[in-house]
Amino acid sequence: MDTIFFDLDGTLTDPKPGITRSIQYALQKLDRPAIPTEDELTWCIGPPLRASFVKLLGDDREADRAVALYRERFSDIGLYENELYDGIGEVLTTLGNAGHRLFVATSKPHVFADRIIDHFGLRPHFTRVFGSELDGTRVDKGDLLGYALKEAAADPSKTLMIGDRSHDMVGAGHNGIKGIGVLYGYGSRDELIGAGALHVCATPAEILGCIS
Repeated sequence: MDTIFFDLDGTLTDPKPGITRSIQYALQKLDRPAIPTEDELTWCIGPPLRASFVKLLGDDREADRAVALYRERFSDIGLYENELYDGIGEVLTTLGNAGHRLFVATSKPHVFADRIIDHFGLRPHFTRVFGSELDGTRVDKGDLLGYALKEAAADPSKTLMIGDRSHDMVGAGHNGIKGIGVLYGYGSRDELIGAGALHVCATPAEILGCIS
């Protein structure tokens, strides 16, 4: 494969504390009577944030306000409540040394994704970080990957998407890209296979065995 796109949350880093606590913060600011626990909010890791707030709040009307409140905390605190998965740095080094072009493709706004990539010292591995805009443009993974393919001048038939949730695999499929799912993030084997993953990997190291 010439080009490989990596999802960020649940694939390169484990963002659970920062994302779930920032969601809790937003719900508290909205005076919601019952605040889910961090574990009860793990399903929100990966999918577009606004859509998750629509589900949490039960309607569309307060979702934009919730996103704004989430970002109040996430932009200063939450994005650093995050850990690099063990072994992912070595995987990126190996792939880069083998001549693959590596990119990040995340539904997270690129202004946050860039800061996270720099925080963990991952910038040298990646040609570019692709993310959504703060107004929601390209938050859909299919739209994002379509844009990224054009910007990277990549051949879909020689491109891979690696991610931990169904929308990573579905977005890849919509663009003629093969998808590899990772099980150490927040999606299940059934979710990933059902969404079209060609392979699933239990650890970062297993990714290497799936790439020729």
